[in-house]
Amino acid sequence: MLNLLLNENMKIYQRIRTWMLVIALILTTIGFLTAQHFTVKPSEVANANWKTNIQQQIKNDERMLTVINRGADWKAHVTSRVNVNKYHLAHNLPPTDETLWGNMLKASTLVIVVTVFTVVIAADSVAGEFSSGTIKLLLIRPVSRSKILLSKYLTTIIFLVLLLLVLFVTAFIVSGLLQGFHDVGMPYVYASSDGIVHEANIVNEAISTYLYQCVQMIITVTMAFMISTVFRSSSIAIALSVGIMFAGSSIVSFLSQFSWAKYYLFENTDLTQYLNGTPNIPGMTFSFSVTVLIVYFLIFNALSWIVFKKRDVAA
Repeated sequence: MLNLLLNENMKIYQRIRTWMLVIALILTTIGFLTAQHFTVKPSEVANANWKTNIQQQIKNDERMLTVINRGADWKAHVTSRVNVNKYHLAHNLPPTDETLWGNMLKASTLVIVVTVFTVVIAADSVAGEFSSGTIKLLLIRPVSRSKILLSKYLTTIIFLVLLLLVLFVTAFIVSGLLQGFHDVGMPYVYASSDGIVHEANIVNEAISTYLYQCVQMIITVTMAFMISTVFRSSSIAIALSVGIMFAGSSIVSFLSQFSWAKYYLFENTDLTQYLNGTPNIPGMTFSFSVTVLIVYFLIFNALSWIVFKKRDVAA
């Protein structure tokens, strides 16, 4: 098994494309955080202290609540933002957006880039072997098909973890250079679904956010790996996986009005919804979402294993 893993890793890291993806992730992270830091702001806001800025934000939000009506969800979101800002003022807590760990939370949105890049590798893992004909060289070895498939899957997950570490380390270094390596003890203030404001450790919040999103990445990559195995086409696997990921996530808010939607895959993949106690569908729990994800995970891997075990590669 170890030799199979070493062989699969060698296939990935000896390609220029792989290192281009790593470099692209680093450059994307640097560009994203730099743009966030140097976003042009009105001079009167940029030159004001944080209390003045927050007071102005509260006035703007309260004015919007009186003249605009975009539904209950929008009203709850703006009201929570007002409550959080008032909490910052009342407890003399500067906002965490412009701190190292606040930037780390912003960079967590780039996890989707890690997912797409890993999908490219996962899609080519099995399908590439079939299209190039090298799958025959693997199957003539005195090793079971199950071990071959497992080695490919584990190698893909290892690559996923590597990219996530690259994102985290790059974001930490860039954020530290932009904001300074201080204020690590600054609390993270947020409002739960009931509007109550809470404090949390921002370091734990940032690390938990990355770890929770790692679950979402694993499910998406597992789906791409399954599609690659079933269709034996890298392009189809990439297109379907990325398309399903973006389309599936975009209709989450629409489906949340239906009770049966809690069994929908993408209603459960974002486990960060439980960090602040605001699930997509009322009544959903962390344990429920984990159970649903495990079921999908087992289904995806079972399909991959069944198809790969029975596939005829003689032609």
